Amino acid sequence: MPEPMSAPKMSNGGMKNKGRGAYVDRDKPAQIRFSNISAGKAVAECIRTSLGPKGMDKMMVELSKAQDIEAGDGTTSVVVIAGALLDACAKLLQKGIHPTTISESFQKAVDKGVEVLTGMSQPVLLSDRETLLNSATTSLCSKVVSQYSSLLAPMSVDAVMHVIDPATATGVDLHDIHIVKKLGGTIDDCELVDGLVLTQRVVNSSVSRVEKAKIGLIQFCLSPPKTDMDNQIVVSDYAQMDRVLREERAYILNLVKQIKKAGCNVLLIQKSILRDALSDLALHFLNKMKIMVVKEIEREDIEFICKTIGTKPVAHIDQFLPEMLGSAELAEEVSLDGSGKLVKITGCTSPGKTVSIVVRGSNKLVIEEAERSIHDALCVIRCLVKKRALIAGGGAPEIELALRLAEYSRTLPGMEAYCVRAYADALEVVPSTLAENAGLNPISTVTELRNRHAQGEKTAGINVRKGGISNILEELVVQPLLVSVSALTLATETVRSILKIDDVVRNQTSLLWR
Repeated sequence: MPEPMSAPKMSNGGMKNKGRGAYVDRDKPAQIRFSNISAGKAVAECIRTSLGPKGMDKMMVELSKAQDIEAGDGTTSVVVIAGALLDACAKLLQKGIHPTTISESFQKAVDKGVEVLTGMSQPVLLSDRETLLNSATTSLCSKVVSQYSSLLAPMSVDAVMHVIDPATATGVDLHDIHIVKKLGGTIDDCELVDGLVLTQRVVNSSVSRVEKAKIGLIQFCLSPPKTDMDNQIVVSDYAQMDRVLREERAYILNLVKQIKKAGCNVLLIQKSILRDALSDLALHFLNKMKIMVVKEIEREDIEFICKTIGTKPVAHIDQFLPEMLGSAELAEEVSLDGSGKLVKITGCTSPGKTVSIVVRGSNKLVIEEAERSIHDALCVIRCLVKKRALIAGGGAPEIELALRLAEYSRTLPGMEAYCVRAYADALEVVPSTLAENAGLNPISTVTELRNRHAQGEKTAGINVRKGGISNILEELVVQPLLVSVSALTLATETVRSILKIDDVVRNQTSLLWR
């Protein structure tokens, strides 16, 4: 049995021990990189089967927020591409190529890739409604509600076109499109409303329809005031009780008279956490004066309401003046065939370029999925407003990129050529996954697709419906250029960031538990 090592007494032993320590430290960065790459690949593999219209439904994982913010679509693709690039990195690292060389080569590849994608794109005019509809429909194809794309796609296009000026717009604020979820009915009952839709009920049911509406929004309470501190008041006789009630009645009546004097006939009341926003006595007076009342307005909806109907929120009764009111042709409470009621305010005289979408569904899961699908379709149209160009879908851009980057790699020297070629091969994961999830043979499908593109057919892609390869533009399977460019650049940036990590700092908490 060997004796335990003691501190070295000779200088050469110290060098030997120092050398051994340096060797261990030099090996650690490689282990850390492989660990991070394995984690990234595991996430990519988890959701790989959800890519494409025949793929499994999206798993409950929050994926690629950056892609969602930038493009709103392609969140699955960006993770699948990142996973393939991480796999390529692992193989390159095993061959002894330095991480910096891989990172710089990948940056050259993505720069060339963006150039290739831009070159194969087709410009789009926002006046071309048919092209916009095709883009929105393609986005909806991989969703659970894909059978309703003929209804949801036009709704999404019309919503975006309503809130922008097509001639000058360079972006779309999706906060101007308010999605209202209402349980009951089916997705066929979804509708686009040019105006304001509120899920709150009208409190005084005797006034459920008002034409030539003058709408006020108050942020104070129509109820008896409370003392600043928590006090108890003891009333000793009926005369004092009567006096208290008379003062309360006069106070509330004065508030309601000032509201009526301003010309208001529809009153929206913000939800209060201090006390009841609306007392029964105030509701009685408002009902007598034929003023429609909707209470429990949420604080986060105030900005959209004001922009839509042109009103201004009033925090004190003294500021409740005619100029603070909004105007609309009609405010009414509509019944939804036994599944509740909605308040619609339409015909706003000073519209602020906003629109509301009412999403209906038989249960909460259907409504949530429909809302997510509409959001993705809206984001696709927003992409076309930001960057007005389209490219083919169905794996066509990725296979074209793989071919062009392979050609580009032959012009590069040394290790760079090897890394760019690995990058190009990794991009074939998208058409391969689409073919696999559609039940096709991925090897033969990608091989045929590669041959078609080598012959100059840039728009050849995987036709999932027909189970083969065809001109994907003729099948109207298209996507915004921004989605592909964003997915490629973000996936590459993520991989390059992982390559830079070569150490892990242990959490202090875990050390304390040891």
